[in-house]
Amino acid sequence: MKTQHLFPLLVLFCICTNAQSQDKSIYIDIAHGQRFWNDPKDSVGTAGADLPRAAYLLEEMTKSAAPFNASVNFIKSEITDKALQKCDLLFLHVPTFHYSSNEVNAIKNYLNQGGSMLIALEVDYWTTLEKTNVNDIIKEFNIQYGTDTADTLAGGYTKKGPITAEPLKITYQFGRSVTGGTPFCFNNQSEADPFGVYKSLEGGGKLIVLGDAMASLYMTEWRGVSDYQCQEFMQAMVSWLLK
Repeated sequence: MKTQHLFPLLVLFCICTNAQSQDKSIYIDIAHGQRFWNDPKDSVGTAGADLPRAAYLLEEMTKSAAPFNASVNFIKSEITDKALQKCDLLFLHVPTFHYSSNEVNAIKNYLNQGGSMLIALEVDYWTTLEKTNVNDIIKEFNIQYGTDTADTLAGGYTKKGPITAEPLKITYQFGRSVTGGTPFCFNNQSEADPFGVYKSLEGGGKLIVLGDAMASLYMTEWRGVSDYQCQEFMQAMVSWLLK
């Protein structure tokens, strides 16, 4: 083969290899009484998660994951070290059941070994810290959920930083306080109680903790406002967590 033919083939090989190396896997936990998420292929929703909403959420999450060719998968049973072997991003969204001590340890091991996690919780109306022990998972990283905040105004925003390159307008209505990490999500009433923080972990892992789940439900419209940037918000978080 002539030399001039080798270069285009080499370029094509590099492009294909690079594309394959960017493939990632997102795993969404639906085994702990999740309020909203469910596999739309299942005939019955979990904890009231209706199937049309589940299909919408999966469609939107797939869009958020597209820049990384990331697949979206569901964890429907106990979270174990083996279950997380192929996971690049673990998503815990408004659980209402306890995680066993084995599950807590598996998730912490995953994060300490370079894994990434996005966790979103809600106010006591949806779940409580007695019903779900998510604080047991994140306390090792010096982040904790607290009580419901006193903020009443609808609407929130992000600040420019490592997560969102520019400030974004995002959905918010009430929320749970979050301490620790670096705050980047705030409600329109006050910056005293940020509802979103992030942290880069020592082992290379990454963690985002949200105290309000509306934006992570891709709710672009709320109380007469219809221009919330939830897809941009979710894609920014997914991108940071997967890089």
